[in-house]
Amino acid sequence: MFRTVQDFIEDYRDESQNTLKLLNLLTDESLKSANTPGFRSLGHLAWHLVHDDAGMLRRIGLDFKAPPAGAEPPESAAAIAAAYRETAESMLEAASRWSDEKLLESHNMFGRNWQNGLTLLMFVKHEVHHRGQLTVLMRQAGLQTAGVYGPTKEEWEKMGMTAPK
Repeated sequence: MFRTVQDFIEDYRDESQNTLKLLNLLTDESLKSANTPGFRSLGHLAWHLVHDDAGMLRRIGLDFKAPPAGAEPPESAAAIAAAYRETAESMLEAASRWSDEKLLESHNMFGRNWQNGLTLLMFVKHEVHHRGQLTVLMRQAGLQTAGVYGPTKEEWEKMGMTAPK
C-alpha cells in the first residue's frame, strides 16, 4: 500500500515509462495479432493499458483525462502509445494534487473496502501484470521487446554478452 502520494508518483512514473518502452515497439501490423481465439489481440491488450478499464481510479476520486473505457483501440500503434503517455501524465498530475491523508480513505472495490493507497498499488500491479502478457504476445508476433527489470536477450547481445539461460 502506498503511504505517501510521492511514493506512488515515483513508482508509477517509473512503471509507466517501462510500459511506454514496450508500446513504442508495437507496429500497426502487430496490433491484430491474436494467438488464442477468444482472447485479446495485441492491440486490445495494449489499449487496455491506456485507460482505467475497471474504473478503479475514478471510483476513488482520481480525476484525470483518459479515453472512454468503451472506446475501440486505434489501428495505429503510435496512437496507442501517444494516448497511453497522455493518460499516464494526466494521472500523475491528478495524483500530485492529493494529500497523503487521501490515501487513507476507503472505498468499496470489488466487494471489499480498500484504502486509496491500496487501490493505487493494485492499479500498478494490474498494469505490470498486463505488461507481462504484452511481452509474451509481442514475442509471439515476432517483435522484439524492451528490458524492463533487466536486459532482453537482444540487449545482452548488444552489450557483447550471452543472455543467461
